[in-house]
Amino acid sequence: MGSREVLGQAARLASSGLLLQVLFRLITFVLNAFILRFLSKEIVGVVNVRLTLLYSTTIFLAREAFRRACLSRGTQQDWSQTLNLLWLTIPLGVFWSLFLGWIWLHLLEVPDPNVVPHYGTGVVLFGLSAVVELLGEPFWVLAQAHMFIKLKVIAESLSVILRSILTALLVIWLPHWGLHIFSVAQIFYTTVLVLCYVIYFTKLLSSPESSKQQTLPVSRITDLLPNITRSRAFVNWQEAKLTWSFFKQSFLKQILTEGERYVMTFLNVLNFGDQGVYDIVNNLGSLVARLIFQPIEESFYIFFAKVVEREKDAILQKQEDVAVAATVLEFLLKLALLTGLTITVFGFAYSQLALDIYGGAMLSSGTGPILLRCYCVYVLLLAINGVTECFTFAAMSKEEVDRYNFTMLALSSSFLVLSYLLTHWCGSVGFILANCFNMGIRITQSLRFIHRYYQKSPHRPLAGLRVSPALLGVFSLSAVITSISEVFLCCEQGWPARLTHIVVGAFCLGVTLGTAFLTETKLIHFLRTQLGVSRVTDKMT
Repeated sequence: MGSREVLGQAARLASSGLLLQVLFRLITFVLNAFILRFLSKEIVGVVNVRLTLLYSTTIFLAREAFRRACLSRGTQQDWSQTLNLLWLTIPLGVFWSLFLGWIWLHLLEVPDPNVVPHYGTGVVLFGLSAVVELLGEPFWVLAQAHMFIKLKVIAESLSVILRSILTALLVIWLPHWGLHIFSVAQIFYTTVLVLCYVIYFTKLLSSPESSKQQTLPVSRITDLLPNITRSRAFVNWQEAKLTWSFFKQSFLKQILTEGERYVMTFLNVLNFGDQGVYDIVNNLGSLVARLIFQPIEESFYIFFAKVVEREKDAILQKQEDVAVAATVLEFLLKLALLTGLTITVFGFAYSQLALDIYGGAMLSSGTGPILLRCYCVYVLLLAINGVTECFTFAAMSKEEVDRYNFTMLALSSSFLVLSYLLTHWCGSVGFILANCFNMGIRITQSLRFIHRYYQKSPHRPLAGLRVSPALLGVFSLSAVITSISEVFLCCEQGWPARLTHIVVGAFCLGVTLGTAFLTETKLIHFLRTQLGVSRVTDKMT
């Protein structure tokens, strides 16, 4: 397979993965809105934080290092030894499942059985579901190495959708089951996922006419099973050592990735109800951030990487390229800032109404509105950080990237400590405040780099973070009007008053967008001609 074909298939796989992530989040969004009408927030908290953390930790520790090691050598490898190594994920998964399950049952706080019934069964079945999923690991790695894109998309989409349907049906028919509902659905999900891969390869390898069969390193389905021979070692020891190296990195990555859930689970800083509300608000806020900002960040990182040369100062590069990069960065910063300000200003006054529509009084009457308002501020920081880091990572030298990674590690570690301290001070809001602090430091690091990068050139892309006084005044006025409207019209006044509140917000939003259209003419022109800029850039590269 030529390099261009590999690149094309990798691009399709990445785009399919992005669509899949959006699909998962939308399904989870709708499912949570539905089940919140039938179940308590304590059950949601135990499932979405405690049990999901058990499952994800078991899966991650058992397979992540194996995946990275076994896929790092491509298809030109002894697949018999590679498959043998992959089957070792199952006993490792059993070990982690039993060890972590014992911790979850005996060392962590056990929920009140009257509020959250069948907790012990939930721990056992979520741990078992992780082991079931590991049964498909050899099939998954083989499919991934040969870039079977449709198989991955169909298998994961089908299993998620069927799990969602089963969960909804059980919630309606058997709400008294408690955690049994989610435990059965989780086992069903992993079983369907593994069966999709097994059935696909069984049909593929049993069909002699299949053209793909000729490219596979196996000819029968039994070749995917462990194979012990005396002529050679059971596994490739170089791959095994590489797996151990990746495991040490993966363990730290898992701690930092799931830091909030580990703090909540092991340090008991929040009760199960607050954990459930926080998780729902976090998913709701991150859905908006992912759908709006992630495509911009990913697309323009590629743009900057093509236009800007690493290891060179701005004045030593082709000035036309430097000017284009500065212009695009300036307008992206302006776009991120205005979008984030819009979400912050209007999200502040409409958080309670949004949560009431989404989850009812359970979300809108407690700490939910405060959490979502704080998250709206965090979204503003996420927007700015996404743009600044996509340029920074594209322009940094290797040495600068290494230093930045060390800084990021220190920031991630401090986040865990700060989260613990702030949650003791102000509850679940502390997690969002810790995230805001962490994001603010990252933005500061990126802004310093951008300032130094363009210091000796005539370009000042950081001017994109300035807002015209007229537009800033309209944002401030809209914040005041919508806040007053919320006090008098939302959310205990009934739907006529709520609709009036929505109309007030729509009017203020229209005035804000109209003012932005009149005052930010250069940004509007950039948005209109962005496709033309992309074509010019493609010709330049």
